[in-house]
Amino acid sequence: MGRLQLNKLTKVFDGPGGDIVAVDELDITVEDGDFLVLVGPSGCGKSTTLRCIAGLEHTTSGQITLDDRDITHKKPKERDMAMVFQNYALYPHMTVRQNIGYGLKITTDLSKAERNDRIEQTAELLEISDLLDKEPGDLSGGQQQRVALGRAIIREPEVFLMDEPLSNLDAKLRTTMRTEIQQLQQDMGITTIYVTHDQTEAMTMGDHIAILNDGELQQLGEPLECYHRPVNQFVAGFIGSPSMNFLSVRQNGTVLEHDEFSYQLSPETRSSLSDASEELTIGIRPEHIELVDGDAKNAIRTTIEVIEPMGETTYAYFEIGDETYTASIGGETRITAGDAVHVAFPERKIHIFDGRSGRAIKNSELDETAEPPEA
Repeated sequence: MGRLQLNKLTKVFDGPGGDIVAVDELDITVEDGDFLVLVGPSGCGKSTTLRCIAGLEHTTSGQITLDDRDITHKKPKERDMAMVFQNYALYPHMTVRQNIGYGLKITTDLSKAERNDRIEQTAELLEISDLLDKEPGDLSGGQQQRVALGRAIIREPEVFLMDEPLSNLDAKLRTTMRTEIQQLQQDMGITTIYVTHDQTEAMTMGDHIAILNDGELQQLGEPLECYHRPVNQFVAGFIGSPSMNFLSVRQNGTVLEHDEFSYQLSPETRSSLSDASEELTIGIRPEHIELVDGDAKNAIRTTIEVIEPMGETTYAYFEIGDETYTASIGGETRITAGDAVHVAFPERKIHIFDGRSGRAIKNSELDETAEPPEA
């Protein structure tokens, strides 16, 4: 079992100007075997949360339980957790074999032969058997990362904690290691909490993601749920790359008024805004923006300022008023900077947020009837 619960977890630091609330009454439950990603911008409290779970930081208030056992004030070695750090934290004077097996040596009464058997099994799992007699200074970044993972895996803990373990790797290796960590976690079935500021890692790795901002939980859910049904404007803007476009509008009957255009709403959408304030924000993801004829409904005339061909996709940047927005269009579409075009935001794909609180009032509609092709 490895069911972890955070109940109103709070961490406050003393700062030169007063108290700094790094984590504010965080409530999260991670089920046994789940892979949870904590994601958010720098300074949002995700690493502090992880360190509180590990016992490396004392909590100010709240409770941490593992399988219904209160571990809030337990020492790190009493929590049955293993942590993988951003900088790997390998002992430079020890061989790979010694680094992987060190935790077993100091925390168990296994014989040397038993420890070596476990070390070799772990090294084989991570495909680093040929590195066991080398020292960390002789290894590449990816190899060092595997050794750090091996040191955590060999202990067979209840919970894995990973603090931005891929941030020091190049882009290609990050993609490879991302897949390997997912596969390892699925094969071992160990509850894992993974911290990253990279929303792509969060979307592709986690069974669930918890999005933090200023120490507060914004949304907890499956990655695609957070992507398609963000609970507020912060989540909508943070999840997704390129990020969602936002346009401030005013509600006027069945029309949303922008300084540069008017957006006609259907009766169904209008009814969902009956209790909303006058100030609203339209959100539209780049991939949902369409290039249309000038006579199309809600067409907006603009000029393409910059294009970024990415191969299968092209990012086109255009202005409405003084703001720049991004559209993601098919790579085969012929378009160049300086082209005058009309863009449209399909009503079924727009999000609408309260202009003051940022609360989501309407999310984009999904095609619930789509099915995968037969194998």
